[in-house]
Amino acid sequence: MIETVISDTSLRTLLNASEISHAFDYTLFENIHLSIKERESIAILGVSGSGKSTLLHILSTLLQPNHGKVLYRGLDMYAQSNRKLLEIRRKEIGIIFQSHYLFKGFSAEENLRIASLIANKKIDPAIIEKLKISDTMQKNVSLLSGGQQQRVSIARVLIKQPRLIFADEPTGNLDKETANDVMDVMLQYVHEKRGGLFIVTHDEKIAARCNTIYRLKEKRLVPVIL
Repeated sequence: MIETVISDTSLRTLLNASEISHAFDYTLFENIHLSIKERESIAILGVSGSGKSTLLHILSTLLQPNHGKVLYRGLDMYAQSNRKLLEIRRKEIGIIFQSHYLFKGFSAEENLRIASLIANKKIDPAIIEKLKISDTMQKNVSLLSGGQQQRVSIARVLIKQPRLIFADEPTGNLDKETANDVMDVMLQYVHEKRGGLFIVTHDEKIAARCNTIYRLKEKRLVPVIL
């Protein structure tokens, strides 16, 4: 089982969010401050509707907050053009959604090849092996189980070689053993690539694998020790 510890003072901050507030019909959260360093993994816990996924969308450039700034390697994300944001999403940020968003009618391998072409990166066979999806490569993704589809979608993100990975319930469709295997792969990836990992999850055991844990509660991020 892979665990990561942040102890190297030379590790740089990849993302810094300050004074983040957002509301739809009601205020989800306000005055959120959060940073992600190289080789750091952060988990967010919270009840459904607390705003966990919304916060992930804001940090990953998908949703501009009502108030506050998100800086990626010093760059003010929401001050950039749509074209620049698209470039950053393609090359620097990987997002694992609860829904797999795989291309139906294509094989697992074809889904990975599309991602590799868009990111201009080669497919790393080691990722496929570590995620235990070698036997799914020639199968149509619509014929795969939910757990297999989830692991293919994770492989698709890792093939891009992003610096930051945002994952919304990445182990929700997986059994306990496979969930831990997937966490091993993601934690090893951010350690080797000096990347960062931000996870939204209901699973406290998965959250406990991360360096830093927060609970989104009463519109605030509260540090948690598990």
